[in-house]
Amino acid sequence: MTKPGVLADHQIRALIASGGITAGIPVTDGQIQPASLDLRLGHTAYRVRASFLAGRHRTVQQRLADFQMHAIDLNGGAVLEKGCVYVVPLMENLSLPTGMSGAASAKSSIGRLDLLTRIITDHGVEFDRVPDGYDGPLYVEICPRSFSVVAQPGQMLNQIIFRQGKTWLSDDDLRALHAQTPIVSGDPVISDGLGFSVDLKPAKGNLVGYRAKPHTGVVDLAMLDHYEPADFWEPVHTEHGWIILDPGAFYILVSREAIIIPPMQAAEMAPYLAMVGEFRVHYAGFFDPGFGYADAGGAGSRGVLEVRCHEAPFVLEHGQIVGRLIYENMAAMPQALYGREIKSNYQGQGLKLSKHFKSTA
Repeated sequence: MTKPGVLADHQIRALIASGGITAGIPVTDGQIQPASLDLRLGHTAYRVRASFLAGRHRTVQQRLADFQMHAIDLNGGAVLEKGCVYVVPLMENLSLPTGMSGAASAKSSIGRLDLLTRIITDHGVEFDRVPDGYDGPLYVEICPRSFSVVAQPGQMLNQIIFRQGKTWLSDDDLRALHAQTPIVSGDPVISDGLGFSVDLKPAKGNLVGYRAKPHTGVVDLAMLDHYEPADFWEPVHTEHGWIILDPGAFYILVSREAIIIPPMQAAEMAPYLAMVGEFRVHYAGFFDPGFGYADAGGAGSRGVLEVRCHEAPFVLEHGQIVGRLIYENMAAMPQALYGREIKSNYQGQGLKLSKHFKSTA
């Protein structure tokens, strides 16, 4: 029986070999990350009237019959418009063994585009959660928030981890891990996970982030290192160690702390507390084993924060706790680590836009 924890890369390959993960077009080795599997878009996007969950007694296809407006062929690329909601069947299907569940998230580059993407399942009652022993298809709901995008089949917007048994580290476990292998620069703030704060006093200059422009062109998801940041983003500067977030605006900021994920752990970004203010830090990804780990070339890696302000303008202060990382144990040591054997655009990162934009360094 698999040891409790998040499945590592070679265990995901074994799950594929046993038929736990299937696809009409075989899963490629490039989809397998140290602790996660990248999921591929299928060939058709369905424009729907509203976001939905299937509910315990219905399938996604049954709900599509209720809410579908029209179908869009993604072959050759198609525009998914800002402010609209789409559902796309994924190429991968699951047949998980009893005791195994899944958790999905947008990939980092997708979160940085303010592209809301969430996995839904048949009989599902939660976004981005695949229940124990699930047997069926996967779908992704896509809602572009800041920019319209061009998408096509095979593109990987989301990733999934597989959990066997109890995976989460308690706060006491997290303190013990930090004492053995530091998981953050400076003193850890540990309360229901590792708290992290926002950096609004950079070591050089006064650029602290970017704000999405409201009226821009389209971002083709296939185009990397292509777009001029100034066409889509306004730089955010401050001399005071604070900024005012505007309601409805989307910001890219960075954590003050450097974050480390040791080889036998993975982590998921989670919201902090609603009481901290009128904003939300999006949790757009998992942190694979090796992120920020010095032996994997990640010394000094910080977390990029995707922040959206809600109803009222809000003052965000330097060092304010804005989110937390939930650490999980791996079921086995990965064969590859993030940033070492696995090529990474974000290992050793500071403030950084998605890989679709030309470097601002």
